[in-house]
Amino acid sequence: MFGKKSQQSPDLTSPEVVKKSQAVYDRMASGECKDAKAELDATHGHKSKR
Repeated sequence: MFGKKSQQSPDLTSPEVVKKSQAVYDRMASGECKDAKAELDATHGHKSKR
């Protein structure tokens, strides 16, 4: 409990975030996206754990 950072889920419903996610989805639908998870993680500032 002490000394640990709490993890909060990001707000994925804000207009800015939805717009970014839509851009990744558009790339997925067009076949341009090779790794959807990596692109979404990068778009939303998450570190991919693979």
